[in-house]
Amino acid sequence: MALKKNYRGNNTYLIEGGTGDNPKLMAQALTDGRDSLYLEFYFGYSMVESKNGTTYKKINRECERLKLYLWQAPRTPQERQQNKETLEIAKKIRFERGQQLLESAEGYRLKKEKDINFLDWMEAYYDSYTKGDKRHIKRARTCFIDFLTSTPEFAKYTKRIKPEQITKPMIVAFTEYLQNRFVGEGAHTLYARFKKIIKSAVEADVMRKNPCNGVIIKIDNGTLKKDVLSIEEVGKMIATHYTGENPDIRRAFIFSCYCGLRWCDVKDLTFANVDYSNRLLRFEQAKTKGHSTASGVVIPLNDGLLKLIGEPDNEKGKDSLIFPLPSHTMCLKALRHWVSRAGIDKHITWHCARHSFAVNILNNGANIKTVASLLGHSGLKHTEKYTRAVDSLKQEAINSLPELAI
Repeated sequence: MALKKNYRGNNTYLIEGGTGDNPKLMAQALTDGRDSLYLEFYFGYSMVESKNGTTYKKINRECERLKLYLWQAPRTPQERQQNKETLEIAKKIRFERGQQLLESAEGYRLKKEKDINFLDWMEAYYDSYTKGDKRHIKRARTCFIDFLTSTPEFAKYTKRIKPEQITKPMIVAFTEYLQNRFVGEGAHTLYARFKKIIKSAVEADVMRKNPCNGVIIKIDNGTLKKDVLSIEEVGKMIATHYTGENPDIRRAFIFSCYCGLRWCDVKDLTFANVDYSNRLLRFEQAKTKGHSTASGVVIPLNDGLLKLIGEPDNEKGKDSLIFPLPSHTMCLKALRHWVSRAGIDKHITWHCARHSFAVNILNNGANIKTVASLLGHSGLKHTEKYTRAVDSLKQEAINSLPELAI
């Protein structure tokens, strides 16, 4: 839904806040095609005497720049989604600032529901969550419930648990449960999302203090723990067909193996992301959008990749999806069946395509800075683990040779 913009003389307009609301959410039009969001606080008025001796009422206002921006005329689905997410953040900030004003001026905050079922709150948090790792947020909640169910000490909380009943000993037991249940980076990934939920609960005054403080799951970021597909194994996958295969899943996974895309990025690609004349793919990573200067990625396309992409349908246009994929669960199920039919004895997930891409191009002579750029890494820290994987693969290759008898 488009904003109704009733501009003032200074190129500002009201977004949210009626008479008596403090602060109000405002926007100011910039010359670069964006609107800058800010909060306008009202602190009453004072009578001021002018130079000629007359008195007048001076309104006392202050502004807080949020450093958040909207596209004035969003042209693509990505820009419209960015506007939606930015507005949600700004509205939450406005509400919180209003609560802080009430607390400082009146000595109270608006009454909150005391008897909160934290499992319901987590579900509401997931429903309103808009970032690219939303499925991990859902998975973290599910794993927490599974933990409660399978742990006799906490089984009584399976259906209902109050925020204050989530203690540090419970969190320690939860991290141990995750580490016993998952291999590789799974435990660390899910616990990171769980901590994000808890942090939001603390910020929303649902919890008084964070029970996750000081409880960590260590991970060696310098080591690649997931299986990777060699060039030969990717070739096996391409050569393998089976009855009932989903051609869109097939195209998207092969594309990810040759471009290093995450599932959350490949599923949202539209034909508008493709520059056919310059043979380039341009997109913004869902994981780092709005948080990193390296969120934008540009990937050169060859004939094979352009063939995988195809051309947009005349009726649907450039905003239609290149790979109309089903759910992540359905994609994984199909991928596992495909890997098995190809005779590959590895635990392959969709993210393995990204790892395989990095390792294979390093093996073929690409330098680490090029790989970091193609993967959309802001530095070399996260890319270095792939060089270690290449060294390990080289050692395995040498060790596979028959023993030298001298």
